[in-house]
Amino acid sequence: MAIEPLTLEKTHQPAWKTKLDYIVETMREMSRQTDPQEMVRAYVRRIQAMLPAERRISLSRRGLSAPQARITRYSEWDAEINPWQNQNRLPILKGGLLGDLIHANEPRIIDHLDLADDDPAHDYLHDIRSIMAIPLYDQGEALNMVVIGKSEPAAFDREQFPEWVWMSNLFGRATHTLVLADELKHAYEKLNLEVEKVGQIQRTLLPDPLPQIPTLDLAAYYQTSHRAGGDYYDCFSLPEGRWGLFVSDVSGHGPTAAVIGAMMHGLGHAYSGPAFPPSELLTFLNTNLVKHYTSRIGAFVTAFYGIYDPANRTMNYSSAGHNPPRLKRCGGGTVAALDRAQSLPMGITEEAIYTDATHTFVPHDQLILYTDGITEAMNGEGAIFGVERLDRVLGSCAETAEDLIGAVIRAVDDFAQGHPADDDRTMIVAKVS
Repeated sequence: MAIEPLTLEKTHQPAWKTKLDYIVETMREMSRQTDPQEMVRAYVRRIQAMLPAERRISLSRRGLSAPQARITRYSEWDAEINPWQNQNRLPILKGGLLGDLIHANEPRIIDHLDLADDDPAHDYLHDIRSIMAIPLYDQGEALNMVVIGKSEPAAFDREQFPEWVWMSNLFGRATHTLVLADELKHAYEKLNLEVEKVGQIQRTLLPDPLPQIPTLDLAAYYQTSHRAGGDYYDCFSLPEGRWGLFVSDVSGHGPTAAVIGAMMHGLGHAYSGPAFPPSELLTFLNTNLVKHYTSRIGAFVTAFYGIYDPANRTMNYSSAGHNPPRLKRCGGGTVAALDRAQSLPMGITEEAIYTDATHTFVPHDQLILYTDGITEAMNGEGAIFGVERLDRVLGSCAETAEDLIGAVIRAVDDFAQGHPADDDRTMIVAKVS
């Protein structure tokens, strides 16, 4: 496709200033480009004004063996072809002048070109008498090349040749960077879509709706800091009318943590050992995590598991290094922690021993199970929300579990002042009726 040359003529200023102004305009235009195809189009249009020529050919030998060369652009084509999207439509020359030039890895000027009729380049350069071949280097090799042709012999100034090689290679690197950025963008979009799917699958593993447990009003909140996260919670129906309440937090964030969180779901529902006490389940989870998963990737999991008996409002519980749940006794106005059965996080060593403790509730007690994304929520100044602020919110003795979750999340959001969540945030509230 022929390109009309642009005029560089400006009155009342020296030639060097006119050229400098045009180069500055060119660089500014290049810097605004985000699409590599449009960038090449704009660059060729401007360079044609500075170096008029009858013929321009762009070559590539990426993925080809000597002496093959692929023509990626040709000034006489009626329709433009995007070489990054339609490579299979581009002609490949098998040898000849153009193949020799690009595989030689060197810049070259030919003052008197006389091509044989059977040279593969003849159809592209048959009326050209001098050419300037500029290799574009990548990893030290001329993987691309620009060939500029003129109809008159000895038409190129060798004194300016180094400048054209320099400038063309800088542009080539800029274009290559833009191509890589575009590929990275599409790869990220594809990866982001996959992570979103992981997050969607992860949410299907959570109990929805929450079960109706006698003497308990239950509500839950779940927010990942990324598309997918490592927090997980569950409810287990157990013999004799008991219910298991489980919450866990995998170290790290994102898809890796989400996969381990999904393993927690699978292992928890595959457990066929004794339903009681809760330390039995944590021991089972820890053993399997260490043997098969976490020891290979350096991850660990904190968890709290409580077994609630509606008949006498008691909870037997065990903790694997998890934040102790907060207990708000509305009748007495006190806040305490279920912290009498703490042990190591799961996934570190099979030697970890998990213990049990029991707590008896009274009507209107509020139990808050949470992950550290709640208490470690950060504001713009780097301060964290903390347990004390959480306890102050619990002092409201909200009427329902859902009301209490709403009050905590509003307090966290107000504190963060728009600072994005750095960690997953999960909370289960159980209000004893």
